[in-house]
Amino acid sequence: MNICVVGTGYVGLVTGAVFADLGNDVVCVDKVAAKIQGLQAGRMPIYEPGLEEMVARNVGDGRLAFTVDLPAAVRQADVVFIAVGTPSRDNGETDLSQVETVAAEIGRAMDRYKVVVNKSTVPVGTGELVREVIARNQPRPVDFDVVSNPEFLREGSAIEDTLRPDRIVIGAPNQQVAMTLVELYAPLERPMIITDLPSAEVIKYASNAFLAAKISFINAIANICEAAGADVGQVTKGMGLDSRIGPAFLQAGLGYGGSCFPKDVDSLIHTAARLGYDFKLLRSVLEINRERATLLLEAMRKALGPLDGKAVAVLGLAFKPNTDDMREARSVEVIGLLRAAGAAVRAYDPVATDNARPLLPADVTFCASPYEAADGADAVVLVTEWNEFRFLNLERLRAALRRPVIFDGRNLWEPERMRRLGFEYHSVGRKPVLPS
Repeated sequence: MNICVVGTGYVGLVTGAVFADLGNDVVCVDKVAAKIQGLQAGRMPIYEPGLEEMVARNVGDGRLAFTVDLPAAVRQADVVFIAVGTPSRDNGETDLSQVETVAAEIGRAMDRYKVVVNKSTVPVGTGELVREVIARNQPRPVDFDVVSNPEFLREGSAIEDTLRPDRIVIGAPNQQVAMTLVELYAPLERPMIITDLPSAEVIKYASNAFLAAKISFINAIANICEAAGADVGQVTKGMGLDSRIGPAFLQAGLGYGGSCFPKDVDSLIHTAARLGYDFKLLRSVLEINRERATLLLEAMRKALGPLDGKAVAVLGLAFKPNTDDMREARSVEVIGLLRAAGAAVRAYDPVATDNARPLLPADVTFCASPYEAADGADAVVLVTEWNEFRFLNLERLRAALRRPVIFDGRNLWEPERMRRLGFEYHSVGRKPVLPS
């Protein structure tokens, strides 16, 4: 099948690469010429494990190409995926300007029947908006259909999630149109659900909002555990063994970030209000998430005293492991609070440093290793749970520190081990390990 994917961010680039790997002819389009030139030269605009190799293989085999010429790519395609950004406005509303711009260009370029697929995360009703924009911009009437096919990939495991998704959701106006997408996804042999278009659009937001709610819920429970002397890890284990609940997304910590959960929660709150419903539950989810970094700083002040003049090593900058994405990263807020309190910050991340530099204060020191970051510091703060940090030489880390204090924002290490190693150790929802 001939496929055009508009947008070469996480969703678009991974979608295009995977469809090419399944034997389709794919052209990925982006309006940023430098990004397309980089992709044509084999340079990835994002860090995602396995993506560079998949792109190189399919470009070499002639199944995957990159261009800035959207009209030519649309005319060549049978199916056109819209995978552009849908950021939040200041009021939480989803900004659909990129989707509308692309829909208008598709309309102007359309020369025969196409299936146009919304892959971007968009509020309910956007499918009808895209249909109206395309029809309005056609030079002459050409038949087409609009389908919703939301993505559920996780950064850091995007290829695995695209090749082996839990489910494939297809929101289509009729069964015949849906079968075009069913045929495209058939090689994956994964469960498919065919719905009407509005239901598919709601499924994506409902899924992400529910997962965000699980994260905020367990963080609220962690607050209770800290006050009561309980262990949130044991509480999570006891909850997660209940098949109705499950263990996923019940890890207490600094809260959710990234490109999806924050904006999708905001968007669903705004959409609900537009439809006449006050989504109080989600507003609480948002508020609990917003307080996580502040609570960490309060714990640091309680343990260290005034932070003015203290040196703090921050381990992990990306919003989650296995990505260089800094969107809504907790590190930005944590470091901003540390600097506002007068602390000097020494930071390390395995891959996200270049993306982090423009977002962090100019006087942050970026280090080449965790041990360099910890050298002479008064405390370590773990913000992102990179697997590399699980296997640190903690004795070496302790020796590098001026004071052996760790604030673990992701509960990466076990308190008893940290006690044996001589650390003062503060984590989330668990009793602190204090100096004897």
